[in-house]
Amino acid sequence: MHPFHLGIDVAKAKLDCALLGEDGKLRHKVVNNNLEGFHNLSRWLAKQKVQALHVCMEATGVYWEAVAEFLANAPATIVSVVNPAQIKAYGASRMVRTKTDRADAKLIAQFCRESRPEPWQAPSPSEQALRALVLRLEALNTMHTQESNRLQVARPAVREGISSHLAWLDQEIKRVMQMIREHINSDPDLHDKQKLLDSIPGLGERTIPVLLAYCATPERFGNARQAVAFAGLDPRQHESGTSVKAKPRLSKIGHSFLRKSLYMPAMVALNRTQWGQKFRDRLILAGKPKKLIIGAMMRKLMQVAFGVLKSRTIFNPAKHGA
Repeated sequence: MHPFHLGIDVAKAKLDCALLGEDGKLRHKVVNNNLEGFHNLSRWLAKQKVQALHVCMEATGVYWEAVAEFLANAPATIVSVVNPAQIKAYGASRMVRTKTDRADAKLIAQFCRESRPEPWQAPSPSEQALRALVLRLEALNTMHTQESNRLQVARPAVREGISSHLAWLDQEIKRVMQMIREHINSDPDLHDKQKLLDSIPGLGERTIPVLLAYCATPERFGNARQAVAFAGLDPRQHESGTSVKAKPRLSKIGHSFLRKSLYMPAMVALNRTQWGQKFRDRLILAGKPKKLIIGAMMRKLMQVAFGVLKSRTIFNPAKHGA
């Protein structure tokens, strides 16, 4: 049992903190979202005579990572990082009408005390570096698409500048991809896991680093269903009585970047691999629509990736009807 619960609403520049004591009293503190601010928070917690602490924050962007890692190394402290949808649903259940950083921090602290979310496990330094690289590559690809679209309708006065920027982006994308390859090859554990994922037909050079960055340690998930839910690929059903029966859809309550990264591999697996084609044909015979089949293959790829990483065994097509 942790008598103190700390809710943190994370922003780029600051952290709004709400400390909920065993007596139910609430105390607030705002600190900068940097190392100096983290130490100020630690000193403030010491003044409050906090000995055992459970910290909770939302997984929004990357601004939470530094404070989560800092607090996770503090004595007698558990850190939980939860899906923002959980906090939103919890706030709706309490009919919260106020939306401020201070109110959000209080809500997160109350959620932490009542729900006792699972402890967060900090990724290894190697995983953190890989995450930074794959996110940088994603940002560069997004900029490249934006500039390409602008070039198509650009006036002559700005066309040369856009073309130069596109050339720079091409070189930078190649450089970051090379950095990703070198980083994986230099880490024996990541390199071995890359070989395992590379045995899955449909996964390629762009997707495997993303899976390694966020799912390289399958022990963080209790089973394949949890890994699927982490990516928001679990099915969402909406039925009520005899009159309401909506079509199942992906929940999308999970890691959007990971989910996005599995779309094209799913298309490749369904149309260009033997095991994927058998999977597709089986669902077509069952009368499933095209979009559902694509989502099912994205979910299947996540399950298979989890399986090969956990078992340390390469993909066996015989187990998937191929």
